[in-house]
Amino acid sequence: MTRDGREPRASAERAGAVQGRMPWRARARVAIAAAASVALVASLGACGLLPLPRPDATSTPDTSGVAAELLPYYGQTLVWHACENDLQCTTAQAPLDWADPAGERIELALIRSPATGTKQGSLFVNPGGPGASGYDFLASGVGSAVDAELSQRFDVVSWDPRGVGRSTPISCGTPAQLDDFYFGIVPGEVGSDAWFSSVFDGARAFARRCAASQGDLIAHVDTVSTARDLDLLRALVGEAKLDYLGYSYGTFIGSVYAETFPERTGRLVLDGAVDPSESFADGAARQAAGFDSALRAYVTDCLARERCPLSGTVATALGDVHELLERLDASPLRAADGRELGGATALTAIITPLYSRAAWPNLDQLFASLERGDPSVAFALADSYYERQSADRYGGNLIEMFFATSCLDGGEPADAAQLTAQAATIEAAAPVLGRWLGPLSGEPYNGNACAVWPYPAVLQPHPITASGSSDILVVGTTNDPATPYASAVALAGQLEHGHLVSYTGEGHTAYNGSSACVDRVVDAYVVHGTVPATDPRC
Repeated sequence: MTRDGREPRASAERAGAVQGRMPWRARARVAIAAAASVALVASLGACGLLPLPRPDATSTPDTSGVAAELLPYYGQTLVWHACENDLQCTTAQAPLDWADPAGERIELALIRSPATGTKQGSLFVNPGGPGASGYDFLASGVGSAVDAELSQRFDVVSWDPRGVGRSTPISCGTPAQLDDFYFGIVPGEVGSDAWFSSVFDGARAFARRCAASQGDLIAHVDTVSTARDLDLLRALVGEAKLDYLGYSYGTFIGSVYAETFPERTGRLVLDGAVDPSESFADGAARQAAGFDSALRAYVTDCLARERCPLSGTVATALGDVHELLERLDASPLRAADGRELGGATALTAIITPLYSRAAWPNLDQLFASLERGDPSVAFALADSYYERQSADRYGGNLIEMFFATSCLDGGEPADAAQLTAQAATIEAAAPVLGRWLGPLSGEPYNGNACAVWPYPAVLQPHPITASGSSDILVVGTTNDPATPYASAVALAGQLEHGHLVSYTGEGHTAYNGSSACVDRVVDAYVVHGTVPATDPRC
């Protein structure tokens, strides 16, 4: 997956994160590839000269103040080699368990785009998740991560967090097993004892497969460990302080880093913020309301256009969407590959384009095709969300990592009665889509998975003040469906040195494509340290 582009803006946009302290849907600033996009390839003429490869480069680590037992890690010398269209890549080692640095080691895959002008420093970026590949994010083009101002002045660095992609990864099953877990329709009456038993059995089997892939790593893919990895990487590129741009769940990584290493914070920008104090139930309800609000905005726009697949008033059209999902639950549509489209998978197809206004045309296609009884567009959108490339291949492990990290980051054990109560709260907050965004959806839902997850949570919801940190910018979009604006307001208020930057608009995250005003504010802060005196309200 690649981030929705700015270059042009390519497609449906960033999937998102969740649970414990975060709601259910994965959140990331990555393109979900729901729409077709065209790659423009410039080729050299027959007489053109091929560019010479850059020589390998090395980074001198910053080991100041490092404890002796951590020096084998903080003292590593990174050797960067050419990769991915004139970028540079390398691999670092980190302890599997930071509490036992003498124990087993894991690998972390890094990628960077060297500054195109005079280098001011290194800027780390993370696209979100949990589980999104920072490597793929940056490999898709540095313009997907930052604008030209920052790419000129900074080495832009990203990485695959522990458990993800090219770092030491976890895997939770074969493609066929993942298909069954993600798309299978749970048998029995929804909410019955037999139904919950089937849901919990599936979650337990999923967790066993995750553990079988990398042993103890599955218990150490929490965000605290990732924040400690990030401090290691900061030191290995030779920086005394961390400059960081985190999107979506990446804001939670940044918040936890600032809480853990406040004295090492440089200039941190958190766009599409997660509220670390929020309980799972409250976060899930808030996110569901965000998707309802985004759907309402789409419907309002659609009804004002010609050839809108919906009709009537906004209220009646929203009611029609709700009834469509009910019909699919009662009578699923069978695809050519044998998979059945129920309400839960159709919900995934609906919310995928809601991450970006630029992807709304995909909703036109979706609703028109479902009206014809054709599930192919819905499965194409859902496949992109789950990174499913074909019947025998998934392109990444975002969703697997999403469950594993979410449960460690404050997963709440719950029984069927508690989950049923959560479902009622979510549906009350989001009358249109809420039924399919909660524990009774039948879809993989991290509340259900964490209810039976075999590894204890490392974190619990709590406010993060990051006392002693530098100034931190928190960017929030007023109609962000995945990380609602209220979460940005809350995080900026918790942080001792938090500064809110509001953007009035649609979509998930704001910097680098949605608002020139936001771009100016962020660039001025990262480059010059200029903090807005008040919220600029872009």
